[in-house]
Amino acid sequence: MSGSHHRHDGHDGHDGHPTFPVASRVSEFEILELAVRELAIEKGIFSAEDHRRFAEWADGVGPHGGSKLVAKAWNDPEFKRRLLENGTEACKEVGIDWLKPTGTGTPSDYTFFYVLENTPEVHNVIVCTLCSCYPRPVLGMSPDWYRTPSYRRRMVRRPREVLAEFGLHLPPEVEVRVHDSNQKSRFMVMPMRPEGTEGWSDEQLAEIVTRDTMIGVALPKAGRTSDEDVQAKAAWR
Repeated sequence: MSGSHHRHDGHDGHDGHPTFPVASRVSEFEILELAVRELAIEKGIFSAEDHRRFAEWADGVGPHGGSKLVAKAWNDPEFKRRLLENGTEACKEVGIDWLKPTGTGTPSDYTFFYVLENTPEVHNVIVCTLCSCYPRPVLGMSPDWYRTPSYRRRMVRRPREVLAEFGLHLPPEVEVRVHDSNQKSRFMVMPMRPEGTEGWSDEQLAEIVTRDTMIGVALPKAGRTSDEDVQAKAAWR
């Protein structure tokens, strides 16, 4: 598999580092993006209006595609098999093309797309330690906290500690696998189907498959259709 993952068993210790400090300052990536954007507009590569329209479109993508993939996989074992074998191709079955610029994806998103299945023994979580690589065609734009240095650095070193800050406490016997995205690989978590959803339609299931459950910092629950506003996220506002 392209990319890398880190295994963590048992509990991680604390080393006195701050957890989620308030980050009101602009990151170096935001400064770089603004500089490149202004240069591209100045050179006539695209206009400010082109950028505004694209930003509005990108912000509207959301995690709905990923929710559809997981819900369909929960109800259709054959589709689940195809999704786990070749996520990029399986996405086309729900109308998501990672290459077609006029579809959900853009050329910069064309990578190997892997779907990681959670089991009673293994819990997966995604991160990008280098920058902010994220499966945009299926999850939309990444949340602010996903791009912070604190999440990116600490998730690979102390995942249980970070997950606990999101309100997710896993038993010590569950192995935590942290998957580090890169230029050629994107990952998405397929959470375990929760109890109490037997007989639900794809549409009903998709409503409880939220963005955070597909990043791996939360678990789906019957009746919960939005991500919880935990303290770890609030610190980044």
